Amino acid sequence: MWCCGEVQEHARRWSKRWPSAFDLIQLTRASRELGLHSDTIAAVCLQFARSRDAFRRRPRWRKSSGSKRSLGWVPFNAPRAIKLAGNAIIYLKQRYRLWLHRPVEGRILTGCFAEDACRRWYLNLQCEVEETLATGSGAVGIDLGLATLAKLSDGGKVDCQRITARYEQQLATAQRAGRKARVKAIHAKITNVRRDFLHRASNAIACKYENIVVGKVSAARLARTRLAKSVLDAGWSAFRNMLRYKALRHGARYLEVDERYSTQRCSGCGALGGPKGIATLGVREWVCSSCGVVHDRDTNAARNLLSGQSAGLQLTKSPAL
Repeated sequence: MWCCGEVQEHARRWSKRWPSAFDLIQLTRASRELGLHSDTIAAVCLQFARSRDAFRRRPRWRKSSGSKRSLGWVPFNAPRAIKLAGNAIIYLKQRYRLWLHRPVEGRILTGCFAEDACRRWYLNLQCEVEETLATGSGAVGIDLGLATLAKLSDGGKVDCQRITARYEQQLATAQRAGRKARVKAIHAKITNVRRDFLHRASNAIACKYENIVVGKVSAARLARTRLAKSVLDAGWSAFRNMLRYKALRHGARYLEVDERYSTQRCSGCGALGGPKGIATLGVREWVCSSCGVVHDRDTNAARNLLSGQSAGLQLTKSPAL
């Protein structure tokens, strides 16, 4: 990545243009000097160009916690760069022992070595396997929140775990004692526990329903308010991403919709009269002034998302659902 950055800065100063991914690959051929496979260098150049073009600036270094160096990432194309030999992997004629948490099945397509914030290295492999996963039935609307992570239109819910709060006392003790390694380990524990919970919750929904509609709530915007700690701990973006690809694996349809007026609109008669804004977050139940139906705030919003009434859309008539 450092080579790509230097090549781009040189090209910007002298030729007044950004080099393409192909140019970067041609100008950074130094696999022997760097001790890397040529496929690794090509993959890094491609990722550098994608990130640069997406954000219109040179990518930042990916820093490890409490360190001035970037985290390690060594991509490769599996058929040429690596070879599995029992409980070890051979890369550039070097043998690395590893622990497999499950057997490697199918044809290996690509992969990478990746380092986490605790300086632990992992081998990630992308394999081509044949899967026949069952498809659920029915449709569900999902309203994301903080009191509960997700409220479903059929009355179900996914409780918010408040994972950071479980470990904040241990984290505060380690920080006051200046134990940096312990702080990193606790942060890694929080991340792993949250990821495991979100995987389980999203998998249960993807297996059960055929059509999944989720509100497009902006976590980044709410993270700038006094609710930042709770929003970041909930992991809305990660939960939506997991739902998206798991729905695809199970043959389900996934859709994100605008959630404007989803809380205010009555799912029974469509009248506007419900609570709105951050100031009314404490109002969890309300009565429609037009039809008299008593609504749970989040369940009503989920039903509006499913029916497409949150922004005046008739999503139930769309071929996508």
